[in-house]
Amino acid sequence: MYNFDFVKPATVEEAIAALAEEDAQPLSGGQTLIPSMKQRLNQPSVLVSLLGIEALKGIGLEGDTLRIGAAATHAEVARGAGAYPALAALALRIGDPAVRNRGTLGGSLANNDPAACYPAAALASGATVITNAREIAADDFFDGMFTTALDEGEIITAVKFPVPQAAAYEKFEQPASHFALCGVFVARFAEGVRVAVTGVSEDGVYRWTEAETALSADFSEAALEGLTVSDEGMMSDLHGSAAYRANLVKVLTKRAVAAAA
Repeated sequence: MYNFDFVKPATVEEAIAALAEEDAQPLSGGQTLIPSMKQRLNQPSVLVSLLGIEALKGIGLEGDTLRIGAAATHAEVARGAGAYPALAALALRIGDPAVRNRGTLGGSLANNDPAACYPAAALASGATVITNAREIAADDFFDGMFTTALDEGEIITAVKFPVPQAAAYEKFEQPASHFALCGVFVARFAEGVRVAVTGVSEDGVYRWTEAETALSADFSEAALEGLTVSDEGMMSDLHGSAAYRANLVKVLTKRAVAAAA
């Protein structure tokens, strides 16, 4: 590791001011940032910790919407998101106990790893990402691998998840990292079904709109029988080929529908 300044503000306003410094970066759970710093792939001169800001914590139900503070850890989401069981179950399967007790919801969404689980939950739920400056619909938030709509110095403060009538998340994971080789989140609302896929595309998380249309008309595994998933643009590595991942999308969507139903 190399020398850097560490700042731990108590308010969002103090954090934004600290992030205005040259080469400053926010630190939430640090599950991606710290390893990248150790390898000198990322070398901020100032780390601004968000973990001491009370306004970024807490989980609560507001009508039919679950509001989760950006600094909530995966373990806290697993324990506190009982109003949205599929989301709580997803959080419980992220990484291992050490990761779940350090990693945060806001950090995961801001990082937007192409194999992360939360982006699929946010996109399938039609969630709203709240920042210090605005509110961003999940459909507009994710902008490709490791890229989001966040501006320089903008931080996530909370996320609002509409609670669906039924939902489930199915993940086929890489056993060492517990990242998703493919993960599918299915959420059924009164106005229709949303399906989000993570872990497979070179562009990151995306909605499978053909499945959404079919499932909105008939929420059953049978509705997916006639659909195909192209492997164009799918990731391919030693863990699984593009064709393998494409096949997983349909398999896991069926499982998620069965679990939700």
